[in-house]
Amino acid sequence: MAKIELTIPEHLEMQVAQMVEQGEFLNREEAVEELLSTGLKAYKTSGPMEDDDEPGGLEDDGMMGHEDEYVF
Repeated sequence: MAKIELTIPEHLEMQVAQMVEQGEFLNREEAVEELLSTGLKAYKTSGPMEDDDEPGGLEDDGMMGHEDEYVF
């Protein structure tokens, strides 16, 4: 398995730590791996189309047209 070093905002690290503390994941490594995998799967099915230069694209309105939230 490949190893990477990742720097994330403190609020995301706190959310991951909370999920581990609540028993949703065994440890941070498992949490990050599972959440990244889930996010990539969601991105593939709902991410940008091949023609990203279209007006009104995802970058204008936020992901999936929601300005301040991500939809998975």
